[in-house]
Amino acid sequence: MRRRTALILAASAGAAVLVALGGRTLARHDPAAIGAPPWSGPAPGMPLGADGLGRDVLSRVLAGGQDLTLTALAAALIASALGVTGGLWAGWNRGRLSRAVTATADLLLALPLLLLALLAVVALPGPAAVIVGTVLGGTPLTLRVVADATAGARYAGYAEAALSRGERAGSVLIREVLPAHAGIVGADLAQRFVLSVQLAVALNVLGFGPAPPAPDWAAMLRENLPGLGLNPAATTVPALALAVLTGSVAALSHALTSRDGAS
Repeated sequence: MRRRTALILAASAGAAVLVALGGRTLARHDPAAIGAPPWSGPAPGMPLGADGLGRDVLSRVLAGGQDLTLTALAAALIASALGVTGGLWAGWNRGRLSRAVTATADLLLALPLLLLALLAVVALPGPAAVIVGTVLGGTPLTLRVVADATAGARYAGYAEAALSRGERAGSVLIREVLPAHAGIVGADLAQRFVLSVQLAVALNVLGFGPAPPAPDWAAMLRENLPGLGLNPAATTVPALALAVLTGSVAALSHALTSRDGAS
């Protein structure tokens, strides 16, 4: 039953990500084209009405998730890859250097994530700052989670059996330990993705997102909030799109964590 639930949630999260990435191809109008009075309501060909400049809200929503999702995917993959690699090494080797690595991770975890991203955005474009912030804020947490799991597996029967067969530590980590914690790693990757989306939204709302007239869900929240009473869809629909994207991925992360803990 849990396996079926995880598969359903994985399909839902995958569908949300694919729609966010490919929605631009479904847009009926040019997301930057002005075709109606500002914040006008639904009309033929514009079922969600217009935004503050008179652009089609539906077309901008369909196109507004691509760059955000690509940035979040890149940030999550980099942070998770670094954290998993470091966690496997630190959890397997219990010496001074591994303790220094985990202590450094703890120190980075004490720093506010948004502050790290704001410092990065001073010198880097918004998407690059999101990646840097996610790596600095997410990698240490991934490292600690994987290191703790690896330390527990260090003396497990399957690991000791592999070592007794003459396999090297690196081979045991890749072929035995890592697959045993696939659920943890998958759940952590999903969490890093959600973290990156949240960070991108925060920076975009603060004005560090893509330059106009590029469509972006977070930027749509900032741009259309003054017209909430005139055309609510211009603000609520991109907010709903963000909620569906992050909610579906977060639910998948929870399911993977629960399944791994029950196995």
